[in-house]
Amino acid sequence: MSTGALHLPDQATARIPKVNYLNKELGIKSWLLTGDHKRIAMLYLVSITFFFFIGGAFASLIRLELLTPQPDLMASDTYNKMFTMHGVIMIFLFLVPSVPATIGNFLIPIMVGAKDLAFPKVNLLSWYLYVFAGIFILASMILGGVDTGWTFTTPLSTHYLNTHVITTGLGIFIAGFSSIFTGLNFIVTIHRMRAPGMTWFRLPLFCWSNYAASILMVLGTPVLAITLVLVILERTIGIGVFDPAKGGDPLLFQHLFWFYSHPAVYIMILPGMGVISEVISTFSRKRVFGYTAVAFSSVAIAVFGFFVWAHHMFIMGISNYSALVFSLLTMLVAVPSAIKIFNWAFTLYKGSITFETPMLYAFGFMGLFTIGGLTGVFLGSMGMDIHLTETYFIVAHFHFVMVGGMLMAFLSGIHFWWPKMTGRMYPEGISKLAALTTFIGFILTFFPQFVVGYNGMPRRYHAYPPEFQVLNVLSTAGASVLGVGYLLPMLYLAWSLKYGKIAGPNPWEATGLEWQIQSPPLTENFVVTPIVDHEAYDYEYMEAHKEQLVG
Repeated sequence: MSTGALHLPDQATARIPKVNYLNKELGIKSWLLTGDHKRIAMLYLVSITFFFFIGGAFASLIRLELLTPQPDLMASDTYNKMFTMHGVIMIFLFLVPSVPATIGNFLIPIMVGAKDLAFPKVNLLSWYLYVFAGIFILASMILGGVDTGWTFTTPLSTHYLNTHVITTGLGIFIAGFSSIFTGLNFIVTIHRMRAPGMTWFRLPLFCWSNYAASILMVLGTPVLAITLVLVILERTIGIGVFDPAKGGDPLLFQHLFWFYSHPAVYIMILPGMGVISEVISTFSRKRVFGYTAVAFSSVAIAVFGFFVWAHHMFIMGISNYSALVFSLLTMLVAVPSAIKIFNWAFTLYKGSITFETPMLYAFGFMGLFTIGGLTGVFLGSMGMDIHLTETYFIVAHFHFVMVGGMLMAFLSGIHFWWPKMTGRMYPEGISKLAALTTFIGFILTFFPQFVVGYNGMPRRYHAYPPEFQVLNVLSTAGASVLGVGYLLPMLYLAWSLKYGKIAGPNPWEATGLEWQIQSPPLTENFVVTPIVDHEAYDYEYMEAHKEQLVG
C-alpha cells in the first residue's frame, strides 16, 4: 500500500508532529462540534471508560454480597437492582459500543484510505445519542434503579414491578439508534470510500469484522427497539401484546428480545475478533493464515447469528422439534468461530513471535474465548441446557465470551493502536504486568462459577447454601485482582499522554495504511489519496520499502 511506502523512524529522533488532529483546533467547543472521526472516537473512549467503571462498581458490590451465604450487605430488592444496572450498563453502554465506536471509529476510514466516515455529522450525532442514553440510564439509577434483570422479562417488566423500567428502556432505545447510525456509517464507508486498489480482499480483517457486525447492528437493533416500545406501551396504556389476559403472548417477548440479543453477542465479539487478527499478524510477522476463510467466517457468524436465538428458550415451552432445530443451528454457528481460532493458531505456527502487551492480551482472548465457546456447546445441547439454565454456569459462560473475550480484545486493540492515537508509547513492563494480572484475576473470578453453577447454584440469588461459600469467596477474591488489572491501564495510559516515549509513525513495524501516516494523524488523515498496490499483511513488501519515506 503506498502513498509512497512505510517509514520506520529512529525512535531516538522521532518527534510528535506539530500539527495533528489533537491540536489543529483547540477548546471544548471544537471537540463537542467536531466532525473528525478520530476526535469522536476519543470522545467515545472517555465516555465508555466512565460507564465501564460505574458498571464495574456494581459488579464489586455484587461480589461483596456473595462473600457470605446470607444476605447481610443489602436487601434483596437492592441486590436485584445491582445486577440489573450492572448488566444494562456493561452490555448497552460498554460492550456493544466498545470496539466499533472507539477503535473502529478511529481506524476504519484510515484503513480503507478515506479522509473520514461517509457521514461525519451522523457520526457525531451517534455519540450524542450515546450520551443521552447514558443520562437516561444513570437517571433511572439515581431515582431508585430498575430490578427486571437486563433481559426485561415479561410479565415482570410490564405488570409486577414498580421500578424505573420505562426510563431505563428509553435509555436503551436511544442507545440502539446510536448503534444503528454507527453501523450504517461503517457499511457505507467500506462500500463506497475505499482507496484506489483497495479491493474487498485487500481489506484488513478488522474492516471485515466491523462490516459484519454493522450488518447485525442495522438489521437487529430495530427489533430490540420496537420490543422495548411495546413493553413501555403495555406498562403505560395497557395494550395486550405480551399479557395473556388481553390476548397477548409472553413467549412473543422472548422471541423478539432474543432475536436481537443473541446477534448482539456477535455485535460485541466480531469487532474484537478483527482486533485479534491485526495483532496476531503483526507480532508473528506473517499474513493471517487463510485470509479469505477468516474474512468469510465473519460474514458467516453474522448470518448464523440470526438463526440461533431460541436456544435461550429451551425451558420456556417451545416445541421439542423447534428446540432440536435450534440446537443444531447452535452447533453450526460454532464452526466459523472455530475457523478463526484455528487460523490464528496456524498464523502463529513458525511465525517470528514477539510478546509485546497487545499480543499478551490476544493470547488471553484466544484462551478465554475458546473456553467460553466450548461451554456454549454444553448449553446448545437440550439435555444439558435444561440442567444448567439460570445457574451460575450461564454467568461464567457469558463472561468468558464477553469479558474474557471482548474485553481482552478491546485492551489488546487499545494498547496496539495507542501509539497511533496519541503519538506516545506506554511503559511496557507495567503493561505486561497488567495483562497478566487481568488474565489471572479473570480465571479466579469466573472459573469457580462453572463449578457452583453445575452443582446447582441459581444466578441472581443473593443467598445460597453454605457449601458454595468457599468458591464464592475465591470468586470475589479474583474480582479484586481483576479490578487491579483493569485499573492499571487507565493509570499508565493517562501517564503516557505526557511522559510516554515518542512513538513515531510505525513503532510495531506493522503493515496497513494506518501505519504509513504520522502519529497522531492529520485531521484529514492523508495528504494525498493513497494507492493500494499489494495484499494485506504483506511483510515482504514492507521489508522491500522500509527505507522509503511516507509520500
